[in-house]
Amino acid sequence: QVQLVESGGGLVQPGGSLRLSCAASGSIGSIVDMGWYRQAPGKQRELVAAITTGATTNYAGFVKGRFTISADDAKNMVYLQMNSLKPEDTAVYYCRAFINKMLYWGKGTLVTVSS
Repeated sequence: QVQLVESGGGLVQPGGSLRLSCAASGSIGSIVDMGWYRQAPGKQRELVAAITTGATTNYAGFVKGRFTISADDAKNMVYLQMNSLKPEDTAVYYCRAFINKMLYWGKGTLVTVSS
C-alpha cells in the first residue's frame, strides 16, 4: 500500500515560482528513482524531470534551466522547484516513483499559470 502524495500546486502569475513536493509513504524498502510528469488538457503526459540513485538527473527540453529536481532520501521526498513559470506550464503535475521494484503514480497536483 505504497502511496505518493503531491503538494504545492496552485495558481501563480507568469514569471512566478512554485515548489512541488512528493511524499512517498507506506512500506518503503527501496526507491530507485523518482520524477515528475505533467499533462495539459488535450495533450499526452510528458516527462518534466527525474532523479535516480546517485543524483543523476534528466530534464525535458522545455525546462530550459527554469526547473530543478531534488530529493531527500531520508524523508522519501522529491521536490520540483519551478521558476519563471509560463502559461504553457499549466498542467496537472504527477509524481512518479519506482518503489520496491514497482512503479507508482500520485494523483497529481494542478499548476495554473495565469494573470
